[in-house]
Parts: sequence; C-alpha cells; structure tokens
Amino acid sequence: MVRLISIFAAITFFMLPSAMNAQGTVDLGDINRTSATKIIEVAVASSNSKVETLMKRAFSLHGGYSIASKSYPAFTFRINPVDGLHVTLQIESGRPAKVLYSQTVGGRDLKNATLKAIDLAIVKTSGSEGIFSKKMAFVSDRSGKTEIYVSDLLMASVKQVTNDHTHCVRPNIAPNGRSVLYTSYYRNGFPDIYKIDLASGQRTAFASFKGTNTGATYSPNGNRVAMILSGTGNAELYLSDTRGRNIQRMTRTKGLESDPSWSPNGAELIFTSDSAGKPQLYRMRVSGGEMKRIPTNISGYCAEPDWNPKHSNQVAFTIAQAGQFEVALWDFKTRKSHVITQGVGDALEPMWTADGRHLIYTERTSKYQRLVLLDTLTGKYGYLNDRAWGNASQASCSQY
Repeated sequence: MVRLISIFAAITFFMLPSAMNAQGTVDLGDINRTSATKIIEVAVASSNSKVETLMKRAFSLHGGYSIASKSYPAFTFRINPVDGLHVTLQIESGRPAKVLYSQTVGGRDLKNATLKAIDLAIVKTSGSEGIFSKKMAFVSDRSGKTEIYVSDLLMASVKQVTNDHTHCVRPNIAPNGRSVLYTSYYRNGFPDIYKIDLASGQRTAFASFKGTNTGATYSPNGNRVAMILSGTGNAELYLSDTRGRNIQRMTRTKGLESDPSWSPNGAELIFTSDSAGKPQLYRMRVSGGEMKRIPTNISGYCAEPDWNPKHSNQVAFTIAQAGQFEVALWDFKTRKSHVITQGVGDALEPMWTADGRHLIYTERTSKYQRLVLLDTLTGKYGYLNDRAWGNASQASCSQY
C-alpha cells in the first residue's frame, strides 16, 4: 500500500450566514475556508443509478469527503436528471433534513452535467474548487500503440484523439481545454510537436525543426508555449506563440534542458537541466536572465516539475530514491523538500489539478501503469483507471 504523507495540519472551516434564494431554499453563500484538511461526511442519492455511481466515486476519491457511515451526515447531496443535458443538485442538512441549496446544472450530456453538479457541491460545501468536470489528456497503449486520450477526471467519458499508430507522448492540454499539444514520431520517425483542436479533431504541425521537438507546455493564460528544441545540437528551452511562431531561445548551456512548467502568473519557468552534471530543477524569468538552481537537496535526480497553479510556493516533481521514483514537494517559503509518495513501484509525472490541492501522478510497475489522484491536504489517494481498463500515464489537466 502506498503511504502518503499529509502536508498541512488540521484546522476548521465555517460557513457565512446564508440567505434565501428565489426558489425558497437557503443559499449556502460563500465559505470562509480556514482549512480543507477536515473530512466532511456526506450521503449521496439519485433517482438514476449511473448518476449515483458517479457521485459515490467522486466523493470517495476527493479526499476532503467520505461517504457517511452514520445516520446523520454533514450534508446529503441529491442529483437527479431533468433530461439528457440537465440535472438538479440539492444539498440537504440537519435533523430533520432541510434543503440548503438547489440548482439546475447543464452540460454536454448527462455525465458532464452530473460532474458539473458534483463540482458545484464541492464549491458550496468545502470552499475548494471542483475538479471532476475538467478535461484531462493522457497517454494509453490500450489500442496497441501509445496514443493520446481525453476524458473527464473520473474517466467517465474517454475519447481517443490521436490515431498515429506510433509513439505519442507528453500531452499538454490548454488551460481552457480546447486543444492539446503533444509529441509524436508519426511523420518521419523523429519527435515533432503537434496541436489538436479538440472540437474539430484537426491536427497541425506545431514544431517540426531539425532534431528533437518536445515538452510543449501552455502558459497559464494560454497565450504562449514553452518547449524543448535541439536544432542547435543541444536540447534548450524556447518560447513561442500559440501557433509555434515568434520563437525565442531562453537557455544556452552545455547540458540538456527538459520539462518546462510555468509559474501561476506566467512570469517564470521551472525546468530540468543537467548542466551541473545531474538532473536538477532550475528557474528563470520569462523576460530573460540567469537560470538559477532550486536547492531541493533531496536527490541527485530531480525532474518533471509542475508548479502549483493556485499556491505559487509549491512545486511537485519526481525524484530518484532507493532505486525507484517518488513524487516530492518543494516549498519556496520553507525552502525545503519532502517526499509525498512511497510504496511498491514508481510514482512519477506529477501534475496539479485546477484546485491546487490535488495531484495526478503515474504509478508504474513492471506490469502496469495507472493514474493516481492524490489529495495533498489529507494524504488520501485513489486510482482513476483500474488495471482492466489498460495502461494510462502522463496526465495533463485543464484549468477552467
């Protein structure tokens, strides 16, 4: 069993005074979130068994909630279909139960509407952003080749978006979830960067220069892209616009750079470089200047950084430790690192979700690869895909 280490102390939360809405039910209003480590017991119910199954899975996976084992949970969530595109969310509490909040929620289909209602319930009762209706891009070989797939975070609706019949890796979904950048060997056997419009399915070449083209990563506002190009003979960090043009070289080292990740405000980048001999994390301003090593001081191998989109003091990254890979957190405030995963197999490729609370990482053994959702506040984790579904890895999540 994976042993997960909670990174924050337990504190409490409370709700501001509520107000009556137009439907006569009580609006929960805003929540002053002084802590999110408190686990909220809830009950879930629906007139539709598939909707109820999604609800149970989401609130069991989240980490901030548990499905109630007692008669009187803190909240009861009811989500019932209205039609194929809409559901009603009802939040109840108390003895006898009173309706605190009621809202009709629409989506692309019933599953999407349900996930949006689940996210709304999370916002209303915890103050934390909902994540389950966001889009996630990832890699799977279930077709026989490593292709790119897109789904919601529960993998309730999964769509294969590439059919390259070759090695596709490192997807990065746009913050708005409308496009995906990825690296593929399909055209000439060398790694090039491609962009897929998820609405139309149209694929265009984004970076196809001499040498290696990989690691493309959207900026937080979606207006710029960081990537790794080796056209000069060495893998260096570059920036471009969203069409792969107006390219700007950022690094000039004798080492190899990789894995760029943007700061939440888009002003800085963190990346991996072995310019000092072994892979370590470095940061530099997008406006240019010196690259500076981050003193993680936790491993001789530090790679795959991902900057927390909500809490700029936190960076998740992969380390080598005791013959395997683990996920660690660096904190700019404390200037310390610590490991947050440990167990059988490797834990690698961490990516933050939109709430800045959860990480999705890859659990890898000699037999399988699975995506794991980790709540960094409570330490709870769960699998997004079971082994029967097939291998999945290299997740990337939309932000809104």
